[in-house]
Amino acid sequence: MKVVALIPIKLGSKRVPQKNIKPFFDGTPLMSFIQQACLDSELIDETYIYCSDETVKPYVLPGVKFLKRPVELDGDDKNANDIIREFMKTVEADVYVNTHTTSPFAEVATINKCIMKVTSGEYDSAFCAENIKVFLWKDDRPINFDPDHFPRTQDLPDVFAETSIAYVFTKQSFLKYNRRVGVKPFICEVGKIEAMDIDYPEDFAICDAIYRIRKEKNNQ
Repeated sequence: MKVVALIPIKLGSKRVPQKNIKPFFDGTPLMSFIQQACLDSELIDETYIYCSDETVKPYVLPGVKFLKRPVELDGDDKNANDIIREFMKTVEADVYVNTHTTSPFAEVATINKCIMKVTSGEYDSAFCAENIKVFLWKDDRPINFDPDHFPRTQDLPDVFAETSIAYVFTKQSFLKYNRRVGVKPFICEVGKIEAMDIDYPEDFAICDAIYRIRKEKNNQ
């Protein structure tokens, strides 16, 4: 089975300007981390940066392919499924891995686990998620606990929040349901650090600090 990784990029980030090419403390651009994770996966045959702006090319790692996408896909009215659908018209594969640059701590083992669950035929798709063990409220009401019988946080029911690490799906599943998550998905649980997603400047600062600490420990 041919497995292709798709990394969509839009340079015009409003909340974190030039987010995808913004460097961490040692000069490593944010978009390098997920590219390297895909390159390190022995299960991924090809990895693509899918971007409408060719100025991103110098940041594409050796071994990763650049594919220019239509500018129309940069619109705020477009979602991930729109981008995937257009990408699939150009790049043929049996299984697609939709990853994102905003997950700098994505582990190769996690991506591989998702791929293997899908290629086994047991699941039609897979995605990564963090198990949220917190007290949740909506419309002034608790939604995952009874305030009259207050539980421990570890005893709260499992509620999963999707991360941007990887969405893996078969071509057949996407074409049938017109979405990256099918009807029988595998939920790959990840820890808090791996689940971190950069949306705001403070997210970038936190991830940069974690990266610095990790690198300093590795150099000891």
